[in-house]
Amino acid sequence: MLTASSDAAETVLEAHVWSVPMRTRFRGIDVRDGVLVHGPAGWGEFSPFWDYDVAESRRWWSSAYESAVLGWPDPVRASVPVNVTVPAVGPERAHEIVTASGCRTAKVKVAEPGQTPAEDIARVEAVRDALGPGGAIRVDANAAWDVDTAVARLRELDRVGLEYAEQPCPTLEDLAQLRRRIDVRIAADEVVRRAVDPRRVALAEAADVVVLKVQPLGGVRAALEVAEAHGLPCVVSSALESSVGIAAGVALAAALPELPFACGLATVALFTADVASEPLLPVDGALPVVRPVPDRLADTVADADTERRWRERLAAVLAR
Repeated sequence: MLTASSDAAETVLEAHVWSVPMRTRFRGIDVRDGVLVHGPAGWGEFSPFWDYDVAESRRWWSSAYESAVLGWPDPVRASVPVNVTVPAVGPERAHEIVTASGCRTAKVKVAEPGQTPAEDIARVEAVRDALGPGGAIRVDANAAWDVDTAVARLRELDRVGLEYAEQPCPTLEDLAQLRRRIDVRIAADEVVRRAVDPRRVALAEAADVVVLKVQPLGGVRAALEVAEAHGLPCVVSSALESSVGIAAGVALAAALPELPFACGLATVALFTADVASEPLLPVDGALPVVRPVPDRLADTVADADTERRWRERLAAVLAR
């Protein structure tokens, strides 16, 4: 167990490092880990990916602090529709994942390093078969393509009918060029959440949808400010959190005035275990607006080296 003092309110938070293997390699990750913190409002999560520096990670800490100490705005809905997330797996496995999920929307990872365009097409076609003609499919390339490649790939993939493409290219300029050349809607993710000020990113010509992720944006209230600043349709997605972190994403989705898209918050299914005995998993394509209790910490404990690294990281983020 760690303890960490927050100068923001001179509050001492109980903290636990967790670590869980992924069922399938995802975003280059085989094991997901982070820190759960407990305060007067409940539990929060601090789990920035390891490629985030101290300055960026401070927004993730702000989200954890909000969850544990300040609490969240009141919800305007009791449940949140979600998509099933399909990793860069083969078509048979993709079909199985979608069929078992009970969701009517699927987000499909494409442009995985080492894989071919034909593999992406086969995966997306399998997902379409599993969903049927009425389901929605969105693809996420994690900024892997240049503009010409994105045009070619998305025209091929759109044969199954795409709801939108998430961050197909790395820069705002690329997204704006792409948007002028294809009919598929573009969703902005990395260009927003990794910006110095996510509220001031010039999305008007570059995106049709903005992706909101609670931890990278600094918490529920901060993410609501981002949504208001851009005035675009929003979809709330996870940053591969445990159920404790996912609950903050659900709180954001539940507080948005409008929620036109299913949210990417059903990612606890990508883990082999969870910190809660009642994890946030979808039922009939939706998640309830609840706060899971992390009562399985003993089953998700990190090794000594991971514990040390998170202790050092948390200390660096809290240093002034």
